[in-house]
Amino acid sequence: MSKQVIITNSEEETEEFAFNFAKGIPFGTSIALHGDLGAGKTVFSRGFAKGLGITEPISSPTFTIIQEYPLKNKKWFFHLDLYRIEDSDAGLIFGVDEYIEDKNAISLMEWAERIEDILPNSIIEITIKHIDETKREITIK
Repeated sequence: MSKQVIITNSEEETEEFAFNFAKGIPFGTSIALHGDLGAGKTVFSRGFAKGLGITEPISSPTFTIIQEYPLKNKKWFFHLDLYRIEDSDAGLIFGVDEYIEDKNAISLMEWAERIEDILPNSIIEITIKHIDETKREITIK
């Protein structure tokens, strides 16, 4: 399992990194985004969505759990925020398995550790660590 570590020095750099990272992700991919509150998961998600060509505002779907964004050619970007999900049983009630298994979509999940036992083995794990006020360490494996 290879690992890549990136340091960003501002929200803009985090967003730019995610923007560029999104361009190389194939459909059918699920991404687990880890990090404490305020680490920059939503900033990363915003940049990632822009990299897929989404122009509408991106916010964390904490209360709706799942936000769906249509892309070209009947493809989708699914942004999931599982903070309010207690465990994988609750996640299955919301149908998260259908989102993370969709071959015509890219699924990006904040707080994915809540449903860790039902995540695919092929998932990309991204951890964002808060180093200081503006600096973040982004680890991809």
